[in-house]
Amino acid sequence: MKFKGERYFGLRGGWLTFWITVACATDMTLFGYDQGVFGGVIVTNDFLDTLGIRDNTSLISTVTAIYDIGCLVGAIAAFVFGDFLGRKKTILIGTTIMSVGAILQFSAFSVPHMIVGRIVAGIGNGMNTATAPPWQSETSQAAWRGKLIVIELIMNIAGFSLSNWVTFGFSYVPGGAAWRVPLALQFIFIIILYLTVPWLPESPRWLVMKGRFDEAEVILADLENTETEDPYVQTQMSEIKFAADYEKEHAVRIRDLIRGKKGDQAGTCTTRRLILGMGAQFMQQFSGINVTSYYLPTVLIESVGFSEKMARLLAAVNSVSYLLFSTIGIPNVERWGRRKMLMYAAAGQCFCYLIITVMIHYTEKPGYPHGTETAKASVAFFFLYYVFFGIGFQGVPWLYPAEINSLSMKNKEITPIGIRSLGWKFYIIWTVFNGAFVPLVYLFYPETAGRTLEDIDRYFMEHSNILVFRDKTATSAKRPLEYIEHEETQVRRHSSVNARAASMAVERYGERMSVTGQADGDEKEKGVHEETV
Repeated sequence: MKFKGERYFGLRGGWLTFWITVACATDMTLFGYDQGVFGGVIVTNDFLDTLGIRDNTSLISTVTAIYDIGCLVGAIAAFVFGDFLGRKKTILIGTTIMSVGAILQFSAFSVPHMIVGRIVAGIGNGMNTATAPPWQSETSQAAWRGKLIVIELIMNIAGFSLSNWVTFGFSYVPGGAAWRVPLALQFIFIIILYLTVPWLPESPRWLVMKGRFDEAEVILADLENTETEDPYVQTQMSEIKFAADYEKEHAVRIRDLIRGKKGDQAGTCTTRRLILGMGAQFMQQFSGINVTSYYLPTVLIESVGFSEKMARLLAAVNSVSYLLFSTIGIPNVERWGRRKMLMYAAAGQCFCYLIITVMIHYTEKPGYPHGTETAKASVAFFFLYYVFFGIGFQGVPWLYPAEINSLSMKNKEITPIGIRSLGWKFYIIWTVFNGAFVPLVYLFYPETAGRTLEDIDRYFMEHSNILVFRDKTATSAKRPLEYIEHEETQVRRHSSVNARAASMAVERYGERMSVTGQADGDEKEKGVHEETV
């Protein structure tokens, strides 16, 4: 492989996509590590004593949940500045902010110090996780886009699992190292991001939006491992330009979104798409996952009655189960489609929380003779919950906003308190939420599996119905025929430019493109002849 003087160290095609995936997956692994590591930190004796928060449930909750406030601020920052900075610069700035937050956390000796570190790290993480999925989706082929983003989210689980085992292992280490070293290990992922992101291509769709067409064309060709004259590359460029131009003509300002402008001012259904993307993330966050991702050791200690060491061990074992079952989503995210994965997962999660609610109720019931047995049995349903979540809700709610939104739009505090004050009733909340998600997805969420990002833009331009369950174009798990025919028509048109372009079209689509192209050429020649006569 040649490196000197070549773009991206000579990487093209699948290898270039692979390294973009490595960078994006590292970003999500860091997010997963951050999700899991603090759950082990907050049950560490030295941490509680150093910060003086042992027995202060409210303050423990605040220190933990304030991270998500930072994530919200970071995501908003990516939304506001991401289109100006681009995908790569946003991730690099977010990574730098995260590194500052990591230093503040592992060097903390007081609650204010730790809170500042949590907020700063959250801001960086919010910027990164709001940007990595769009970057991946905008540099991936339609057939691979879903799989690659699901792989990213599986790496998120791998980071979560790693953090559980790291905190479990370091729980045997005396003193501050038991929690400071796990927090410092975030720098492994931060260094990988610094070593990969700067050398990889920018999103070609973002470049088109900025009018940098030549750069975008070269990157599209590199990603496809072909030349810029390839009719498929030219078709992609035409589709992206059309979507970008259409969006500019029908652009919606932020204040118009807030006012709920409709009609011509609604343009490409921006408000609806924004709500669908936000809704997918809302469903993930309110499925009850944060009860267990941040607080599973606390849940197992407080609700089930396990010792600290057993709670840590079970949390670590569960994370491995979670990781293994989440891999089921990789081969099936395109085959089953986004809608089915969300609906089936939500139904399974609802069932698990229903059983957990009943079992914890009997565990806490005074005088019930089998309380210990029901408490231990409930652990199986915490594990099973992660199976359903890993298959459906871990990846799709991140994938869906990256697909559904137009170019310019791509860019936990209650758990310990709730467990102590509500007891078994606390789990009813998550049972109800998960049950409600099934009809929501069925009625309102169009399918995106197999579609190019421009197919999705075209769907929202041409279909205004909010209810989608009767629309075959919206619910088919396979790419609709109308989009395939449109793409082939455009490729055929671009293949008529010269013999080399025609040859590339035949390589990609087979002899039928050659035959059809020849027929079109004959018709064109016949028309010219008749006009001359």
